[in-house]
Amino acid sequence: MPVTPAAQLPAASLLQLIWLASPALPVGGFSYSEGLETAVDRADVTTEALAGDWLRDQLHLSLARGDLAVIAQAIPAWRSGDVARIRALNDWVLQTRETSEMRAQAEQMGRSLLDWLRNHDGANAQRIAACAQMQPTYPVAFALAASQTAAGVRDCLLAYAFGWAENMTQAALKSVPLGQSAGQRMLARLASDIPAAVEAAISLPDDERQAFSPMLAILSSQHETQYSRLFRS
Repeated sequence: MPVTPAAQLPAASLLQLIWLASPALPVGGFSYSEGLETAVDRADVTTEALAGDWLRDQLHLSLARGDLAVIAQAIPAWRSGDVARIRALNDWVLQTRETSEMRAQAEQMGRSLLDWLRNHDGANAQRIAACAQMQPTYPVAFALAASQTAAGVRDCLLAYAFGWAENMTQAALKSVPLGQSAGQRMLARLASDIPAAVEAAISLPDDERQAFSPMLAILSSQHETQYSRLFRS
């Protein structure tokens, strides 16, 4: 049977998602390893295979059940103007960051993305003001930026997850360290897993959303006093 083509995303919206996923976006994502640097130092994540496994687990056990699930709910809330719902989601992110480094990352990247939005053509000043009043975290600020495109929630989550994967792969290359070919293989593994992680996040109800990664929290706490480090987390 012939396959019916999916509705084409307008070029402006597609480019906006690519832009939001880009490591060049000035939000500081490149400066965080999200515990990976300490995993290299203390948990023997010292090869391409081990680093790839670590990031794959982080994608499914942490990102999909936390940030991606928040964004999946925050995008329609921004589009409908449900500020109370957005505030509740933002509070959940703040309250479930298990270490000072994790919370500082969410807050700093959220502020930086909001500053970028203020200078972006077509930005909604009223929604930016509402976001600024709630100490925005990065997932909520990203949802605001993505909500101003014509893209569906799934496409927005794919863009967010791939941007995360690029930053984390670069962190692995610098901290293990690994070469560029290894990085491309790791990124390919993550890219193949991202669609399933996105589907899981979209289907996750509020009472199943979670931020429970004990080893990641322990390593993040240890990173705060790590003797020598390249990254802020």
